Amino acid sequence: MKRFRHYNRKRAIVLACFGSVIEQQKYLDLEAKVKEEYPDCEVFTSFSSRMVIKLLKKKKKEIYKNLPQTLADVDMQGYKHVVVVSVNIYPTDEHEFLKKIVDGFKHFSMANLGITSALLTTTKDTTSYLKNLNEQVSKEDTANLYIIHGTPKLNTVGIDSISYTSDLLEIIDERNFACSLEGAFPYFAINDAIKQKIKAKGFKKVQVVPLLLVSGNHYIKDMFEIKDDLNDEFESFIAPSLTQSENFNLLELPQTQEIFIKNIKESFKMLGISHKTMTY
Repeated sequence: MKRFRHYNRKRAIVLACFGSVIEQQKYLDLEAKVKEEYPDCEVFTSFSSRMVIKLLKKKKKEIYKNLPQTLADVDMQGYKHVVVVSVNIYPTDEHEFLKKIVDGFKHFSMANLGITSALLTTTKDTTSYLKNLNEQVSKEDTANLYIIHGTPKLNTVGIDSISYTSDLLEIIDERNFACSLEGAFPYFAINDAIKQKIKAKGFKKVQVVPLLLVSGNHYIKDMFEIKDDLNDEFESFIAPSLTQSENFNLLELPQTQEIFIKNIKESFKMLGISHKTMTY
């Protein structure tokens, strides 16, 4: 086919992130990690938040694009094999939106396009991830209140992965409690009940554990509001960082990056491309 001769470049990886004005560098660090793991690939980063894109341009004079714009650029540059990385914790509405974009591009692009799973999609990865995280953050005589961002609709695809997270954390450790910011069981709708449950188990200390990829606006605003509310009855604090960053975040954790890297490898394999060798 005449048009196919224009697809003469090897493979590309596109990180599809929601974005954060405050913690943009965390995504760029992930980009650097992926480049290190895949030196033969061109790696691009896109943001889905229009507000983030506008504010980065206005405040930092940095130009970023959303996923459709980035895929159009990648297609124009002639990459044959493209994997979009869903930089999301759960396979819910944000992840589904990315899938629709990739499926749409398949109708007119002659590139071989694929998309990875979200971070916590499989039971094996999710179970291992949460057990390891719990072991790292837990402290003696201290309750863990895990805060999941959540999704506003109860019939959202992938909501079972959120429910599994909450249930597993509470099953594996009696110190664990879970709620959401914006989804099912939001903190400020059930805070009195949570406090009663924590007190019933005799805890006087509570650490707030944000299940957020980066410590952006939700971290700065919501986590501190929750901590302050808990301070009425407990000695409360936000979980300290497990990395060299000042604030707690999931994106920098080695296991988080390992899952994203593994998902990329699996997506290329689904496209018929091995990790180390390619034939053109």
